[in-house]
Amino acid sequence: MTPGEILLPEGRLETGWWGPGPQATPTLVLLHEGLGSLGLWRDFPARLAAATGCGVFAFSRFGYGHSDPAALPRPLDYLRREACEVLPRVLDAAGLQWGLLLGHSDGGSIAAIHAGLVRDPRLRGIVVIAPHFVTEPMGLAAIEETRGRYEAGELRARLARHHRHVDVAFRGWCDTWLDPRFPASFDLRPDITGIRVPVLAIQGEADPYGTPEQLHLLAREAAGPVEVMLLPGIGHAPQAEAPEAVLHAVRGFVARLLPPGGEGGGSDARAAAL
Repeated sequence: MTPGEILLPEGRLETGWWGPGPQATPTLVLLHEGLGSLGLWRDFPARLAAATGCGVFAFSRFGYGHSDPAALPRPLDYLRREACEVLPRVLDAAGLQWGLLLGHSDGGSIAAIHAGLVRDPRLRGIVVIAPHFVTEPMGLAAIEETRGRYEAGELRARLARHHRHVDVAFRGWCDTWLDPRFPASFDLRPDITGIRVPVLAIQGEADPYGTPEQLHLLAREAAGPVEVMLLPGIGHAPQAEAPEAVLHAVRGFVARLLPPGGEGGGSDARAAAL
């Protein structure tokens, strides 16, 4: 990994880059989960770069990893704000030319919102892993159970190894999802109807935070084509629990959308392809 940083008016974001830079090849941009960070992708970015031949860029959102903290409490529409207000500036600062977004959990929701509302001409498609578009009782119950483990101390100690501001990272996610007002306010169906780029949607059938209905909802609502991949016996992090299957699926998806020798040049070529 080549470490770096992005400076926005809100503060500093830690970044990492694997493989070729954005001028040389398409870029896969990774968007982490609600308790994730740049470092918690572990070896997945390096393996993804090797499997696809693309550059891979990742960053920790505000409040996560070694990025600057976020103000709490987070607004109930924090995912939409990340997708529409923060992410476009991060992509500009990173020098993105063309490529895909790949998001896990909260990051998957952010990728889908961005594709549906921002319509970035650099974007060829998105990969969403265990995303959320509506709340489900079983998912909220799983978050409640995770809060208990955090308050017991063991989970907090483990997360503190990866987050400089661990309470900001955890409370910003947990307290927002468990806010009594959140279920009524969280409905991304209007956002994702605008998705016109191809989507690869992956989920473990044993995911405690969401059922396969999340992906079926996306397939029904999105305007563009959606490939759904369900993995039996896999939980909330398929990229960690079934990495070979995920890498194989993403490699094929990338090859169909970003063929070698395809247009990777200027904005006119990118716009013409969409």
